[in-house]
Amino acid sequence: MKPLTGVRIVSVEQFGAAPYGSMFLADLGAEVIKVENVATGGDPARKTGPYFLGDSDSEYFQTWNMNKKSVTLDLRTDEGKAALHQLIMDSEVVLNNLRGDLSAKMGLDYKTLASSKPSIVCVHLSAYGRDNERASWPGYDYLMQAEAGLMHLTGEPDSPPTRIGAPSMIDHTTGLTAMVGLLSALIHARATGKGCDVDTCLFDAALHQLGYAAIWYLNEKHVPERQTRSAHFSLAPVQTLPTADGWVFVMCLTDKFWNALLAVLRREDLNKDPRFNSAGARANNREALTAALDEEFRKHPTKHWMGVLAGVLPIAPVLDLDEALENPFLRTNGMVVNVPHPKRPDMRVLANPIKINGQRLSQHVCSAPGADNAAILQTPKAEIAD
Repeated sequence: MKPLTGVRIVSVEQFGAAPYGSMFLADLGAEVIKVENVATGGDPARKTGPYFLGDSDSEYFQTWNMNKKSVTLDLRTDEGKAALHQLIMDSEVVLNNLRGDLSAKMGLDYKTLASSKPSIVCVHLSAYGRDNERASWPGYDYLMQAEAGLMHLTGEPDSPPTRIGAPSMIDHTTGLTAMVGLLSALIHARATGKGCDVDTCLFDAALHQLGYAAIWYLNEKHVPERQTRSAHFSLAPVQTLPTADGWVFVMCLTDKFWNALLAVLRREDLNKDPRFNSAGARANNREALTAALDEEFRKHPTKHWMGVLAGVLPIAPVLDLDEALENPFLRTNGMVVNVPHPKRPDMRVLANPIKINGQRLSQHVCSAPGADNAAILQTPKAEIAD
């Protein structure tokens, strides 16, 4: 069962943010029609290497576009614009991640479309928004991490400002934020017959990731600084610890977990030390606490510590990327699946993290550029086969 079956979304999208978000909806059953502008060569992600799948596809592109259909239009021409307009009229949602000043110029906003279809939901995902002096600015993930203060908080205290290691984290969070807005507006439109504009942008989503660090500054003028060992700003021990052959991340967020750790280590004596006998004391004496725990954890390899602490308190091994993707647990939980591609029948991808009734969502690769033109542009919606 895919709960969004029957929902049709037209998406004028490229690269990461909107494609990542709309892929979730496609995985959940929505018919997501990816409109690629032939005037600009289609989605540039198709030509982004280093691992290609034929002339107009790549592993990079498929990362964000599985389960979608592809329509190619020349949006410079009257014919292309008319075809896009008709496609929107046959859909419930139109999504774009254009520059903030372009969506209205292209007629993708509610003001333009409402007279033809009052129920249409128009979702805009831009770099800086559509209603300010930066509307015409291009922008990408890493720029947002830099200006939103996230790079200030990432890395070791003596290292240069550092971006978040995971590729495109702000693209992903912005894409998912846009989908929350999209689905909320779609529910309202179905109930009332009235659509709307939904806006979000990379900058706002990046700033929102500051979370409580932002609240602390806005109210107390407190500026959190980078912590050694990726430690929590105000709780200890919540950090990496060295083992005999690697690292683990331990999170004693409560006294319960702290006491459980001491019991396994047989170091209840640490609770008698006034430097460590309360959460506040442990945070204020993090350096001394780290030294004491380092001594204990270096006595045994990571496998030992996972064996005696997993399930007792929050702990995880610190894995390299290859180790993380070869983790035997991924075979148990089904997060790596085979999705055949015409050029790579054995292609493996990450599964959607959502399950419905305990089942992973089925996936297939995105169509080749324009492969769905005939079926979608020349056939009325009611006649299109699923």
